[in-house]
Amino acid sequence: MIRLVLAGLWVCILTAGTSYGVAYWKENGTLLPAKDEFLDGLQYQKTRALSVPMVEGGGVQGYIVARFVYTVEARTMHQLSVPPEPFVVDEAFRRIYADDRLDFRKLARYDLSILTTAIKQRVNERMQADVVQDVLIEDFNYVSKEEFQQKP
Repeated sequence: MIRLVLAGLWVCILTAGTSYGVAYWKENGTLLPAKDEFLDGLQYQKTRALSVPMVEGGGVQGYIVARFVYTVEARTMHQLSVPPEPFVVDEAFRRIYADDRLDFRKLARYDLSILTTAIKQRVNERMQADVVQDVLIEDFNYVSKEEFQQKP
């Protein structure tokens, strides 16, 4: 008899709690608290590793291996129909491949700020909006043709 009364009491409590939850949800639209706007900030997106062939004297001498990180506002990133990564990779490849000032044997003398600024400007021009806030370099190395062909 006591089990039956406790089971009935448990069902009543459960029903009342569920009713309260549904009424609260209908009134406020969600059971979760609203997300704070200030938490939306910059997102850091990494590109895939990029290997750009360095041609000199009619043949490939080696490869520039680079990886970039670009920043985009989180709100803007969610609104884009096309992600900016293909544009960043394409512009980086074009800039590195076509730059006559790049001496791949002496990368320490190459001004990387010119490269990153140019990538940012061209990507924003191609996307017709200020999408990319900054372009950073995660990795930028020269690998000779012989080292590139060796199997680890």
